[in-house]
Amino acid sequence: MARRSLRRTRRTMTVAVLTGAALAAAGGAAALAQTTPKIVVKGGVTQPVFSYKDAIREHVYVESTVDSDRDGRRDRVRVDIVRPKETQNGLKVPVIMDESPYYDNAGRGNENERKTYDAAGNPTKFPLYYDNYFVPRGYAFLAVDMVGTTKSDGCPVSGGPSDVLGGKAVVDWLNGRAKAYRANGSQVAATWSTGRTAMIGKSYDGTLANGVAATGVEGLETIVPISAISTWYRYSRMNGVLYRTGYQQWLADYVDTDPPAKCAAVRDDLARDQDDRTGNYNDYWKTADYLDGTIGNVGNVRASVFAYHGVNDLNVKDDHFAVWWQALARQGVERKVWLSQRGHVDPFDIRRADWVAALHKWFDHELHKVRNGVMDEPRADIEVGPDQWVTEEDWPSQNGIYIQMRPLENGGFGIGDRAPEGSTVTFTDAPGPNGKGYPEGDMVSSPGTARPYRVAFVSEPLGGTSRISGTPDAELRIKLDKPTANLTALLVDYGEDTRVDYLGTGSGIRTLNTEDCHGESVPADDACYKQTAVTTVKSAVNVVARGWLDAQNDRSLSNPTPLEPGRYYDVRWETLTQEYKLKKGHRLGLIIAGTDADYNTETPTGAKVTVDLHNSSFSLPLTGFEDDAKALVPPRSKTRWPGPSNVTLPVQERRFH
Repeated sequence: MARRSLRRTRRTMTVAVLTGAALAAAGGAAALAQTTPKIVVKGGVTQPVFSYKDAIREHVYVESTVDSDRDGRRDRVRVDIVRPKETQNGLKVPVIMDESPYYDNAGRGNENERKTYDAAGNPTKFPLYYDNYFVPRGYAFLAVDMVGTTKSDGCPVSGGPSDVLGGKAVVDWLNGRAKAYRANGSQVAATWSTGRTAMIGKSYDGTLANGVAATGVEGLETIVPISAISTWYRYSRMNGVLYRTGYQQWLADYVDTDPPAKCAAVRDDLARDQDDRTGNYNDYWKTADYLDGTIGNVGNVRASVFAYHGVNDLNVKDDHFAVWWQALARQGVERKVWLSQRGHVDPFDIRRADWVAALHKWFDHELHKVRNGVMDEPRADIEVGPDQWVTEEDWPSQNGIYIQMRPLENGGFGIGDRAPEGSTVTFTDAPGPNGKGYPEGDMVSSPGTARPYRVAFVSEPLGGTSRISGTPDAELRIKLDKPTANLTALLVDYGEDTRVDYLGTGSGIRTLNTEDCHGESVPADDACYKQTAVTTVKSAVNVVARGWLDAQNDRSLSNPTPLEPGRYYDVRWETLTQEYKLKKGHRLGLIIAGTDADYNTETPTGAKVTVDLHNSSFSLPLTGFEDDAKALVPPRSKTRWPGPSNVTLPVQERRFH
């Protein structure tokens, strides 16, 4: 495929670029100061030649196309701006924009930073480092209050249309297609902007970037979604199984610091329309779906995408990234990705210097049109162990293949062998100690011992090392004695090892007392942040991949089909995506169970589940093995391996920042 980015560099540039060599020939910085302000590029990246201290700090209100609070007036979106002072004298710069609902509640970043303002209402502190680092290099930074939050009008709707269209209006304003006003009511245009815009942000912020890109708005050149949602149905449920209930209205209330009565009716609609009673996908969820929704669709995406996700993020689970990435690939969108072993953690707090450098190069290429070869680099950076990174030409690894593994009648699990016809095992989707399901610690403990709420299959010690790269899936033939059951599939690594502690406090990082700085500081807004370090845990067991299914939703998320009791059905569901090194000598386990008490809010159905072993399998996308794949799993033993007992697995904390 021809490189879209290379085609775009042929466009006429509205910002003059002065290379380091040309600058030296002109007499250096003194010559630059006596001429029209210009962007300086050296070594393929822009240089910090503009003063952050002297930058213009202002705010405007962009008129959107929505009236989310139903007051008869279009919502106006508060936009806080910092830009080089030279933009007052003819310099035009591109924009980096973080639209967020969190500027006056959770705050942003690992240190929970919030905006601050002067007496005139102009911003004096912008959270995070984007402003400090990029404004001196010839960018404007915009911190945009999502509709219904902080200083914007309206009501938040948890990823729905007005959340997204408010951000789109800002991009339209930057390109002369929407109106904006100062606090005194006078209209203002973004005459200082080239119109070329990037959106960046973590979690909800990155989600908004996905959503705005899915509208196809012109002028949005690139997005950097960090741990971002691609469809809100997947955030609250998987295949009909609920992760949480009442969440849409709860989140809308959490991010809204206005008096509760203002948006109460809007939240009531969210509570009704999300339909927690069934867990089905409906017209409401389609309005908050950026893959194939009523407001956004991945087929509309014009922007390039530099994505980041933690493969062990159990807040915004990594299937959001996986389905978005695959859809972007089908559309031929220029893209790049970093994947880590952490939970809901920003790459700035994992691999800081490398992340800032990669982001700088990316933005320079996409917004300033610098020919720096960023698109010729490997597309994927992947953490395969604590602070151990590899690169791949694409994701999933192009060197991988799907290996079909089968559960065996003696509790084994392997490649090639198959249980005899008629071999079955049973378990019950039964209430656990808390009246819900069973916790994952119970599910993975003592796999060699029968448990009524799960069945367990474990391989012999692996004969080689390989890596999972992609999305495993379960294919089972089952029959129930009731119309449905909640089903859990866990892929488990049994083997003593030191791993990233993604379930512990910090989701894989700890915050240190030392700082480092990225950008220019002023007294009200410094560029320095506390450093972090990886946290690890030594353990004998790790859940590698998780997946859930309400059996009646196997064929459709919108129109469930209850199963006829006593009849066999073939059901299939994907687990969450993974990048994980399976080490020689470890054992690989497959657990099939009922309701997962750690991550499902469902009430167990009480259904007895019979699994036909002969016609069931689990497929793994594996790469990196040197021998025949079958050699990874030696012949099964006649003795049943008991495995570790009394395993305790923490539930990953919820992180908003």
